[in-house]
Amino acid sequence: MELELIKRVYFVGVGGIGMSALARYFKKRGCQVSGYDKTRTILTTALEAEGIDITYDDEVASLSEEFLVKDIRTLIVYTPAIPANSALLNYFRDQGFDLQKRSQVLGIISKGQFCIAVAGTHGKTTTSSIIAHILTDSGYGCTAFLGGIATNYQSNFLLGDNDVVVVEADEYDRSFLTLHPDISVITSMDADHLDIYGDAAHLQESFHLFAAQLKVNGTLFIKQGLSVDGGITYSAGSESVVQARNIRVENGDFVFDYTDGEVAFQDIRLMLSGKHNVENATVAIAAALQLGIAPEKVKAAIASFKGVKRRFEYIVREEKHIYIDDYAHHPEELRACFDAVRQLYPEKKLTVIFQPHLFSRTRDFADDFAAVLSSVDELLLLDIYPARELPMEGITSVFLLDKITLPQSSVYTKEEALAYIKDHQPELLVTVGAGDIDTLIQPLKIILTNA
Repeated sequence: MELELIKRVYFVGVGGIGMSALARYFKKRGCQVSGYDKTRTILTTALEAEGIDITYDDEVASLSEEFLVKDIRTLIVYTPAIPANSALLNYFRDQGFDLQKRSQVLGIISKGQFCIAVAGTHGKTTTSSIIAHILTDSGYGCTAFLGGIATNYQSNFLLGDNDVVVVEADEYDRSFLTLHPDISVITSMDADHLDIYGDAAHLQESFHLFAAQLKVNGTLFIKQGLSVDGGITYSAGSESVVQARNIRVENGDFVFDYTDGEVAFQDIRLMLSGKHNVENATVAIAAALQLGIAPEKVKAAIASFKGVKRRFEYIVREEKHIYIDDYAHHPEELRACFDAVRQLYPEKKLTVIFQPHLFSRTRDFADDFAAVLSSVDELLLLDIYPARELPMEGITSVFLLDKITLPQSSVYTKEEALAYIKDHQPELLVTVGAGDIDTLIQPLKIILTNA
């Protein structure tokens, strides 16, 4: 379907972070936008406030008249996370509506535009958000579809007035293979989504296919050490083409120097914590320089970037209590998060609340999860968040706990975790997970700030 033809769009699963960015895009284009999601969240409430009609009933009766009859000007967008037995999804299919996955719509939007796509099993949301911020803050401009809420803009969608589009290229369900970027970034290729790919080899093959979709004369940036050929390597501190050097912590911020063999500048200040975020910022700088943005504007933009919600986000930062929330849900992400916390607060006792995400991920990486979770000082383990999955026999948080060697660890309900934090008042608290653990953020903030 041609973009210019679309007048009405219905989103089945509108509350997803990627879906909601597309909903905002079509709303800005003047389309009638409606959608369904199973639960009301902060994000769906924000969409409703922006004029997007949302129902929380998966029933045909919830549809407005305009979406009951097939029309060539109507587009239905759905996420693979929607169950196959969804009444709305099956109605649209049966009626012959034009149905497109979110990834396919991103491909349609970015076609014919200058596309910057960031892929990786982790790091892609922060990296794409930094790139979008540099382009916006410097005055260069871009339209951006992000996988998180960028704090500077309180949104996962930015609308520019040029033909540059920044997208988070999602490897789940091989979604990123709908894109044909001018600049591609691959931040990581750790085994994940094995429920989709089967094994790490097939996941890596998908990233190789993504790299091959780069347009002629395009630029590919690859994190040093990844098994993809033909790109420009980047890293924080190792022997890559693009490098962050002289990394240090000053007054709670990470500061580093940048070099790519042609351009070099010093004392770049980053509010985000951790070596992994220095790497994310480094490749974002490299991408911005490719567009001809002046180094001094790039440096100023990095210093003003406030981060992404739920990506090493400070919730409480006081003398008595430090509370950080992070979306980490893979062993490597947890390791990067905890390493950053230890660098910043080496003397403080680290208390962690972790909610595992997906039964399959917990099963596939149980030993890796156990190793990294055993490295903290105190662990409160919540039940597994199922997301799109049905329970798997024997795969529970108790199964994971049995592999953890940390004495100070146990399984808690959310209510029990809140009570424990209220009683013990930890000096350094980190919540991690990709499920609904974010519902604990405000209660925990209240507990720690009212201590």
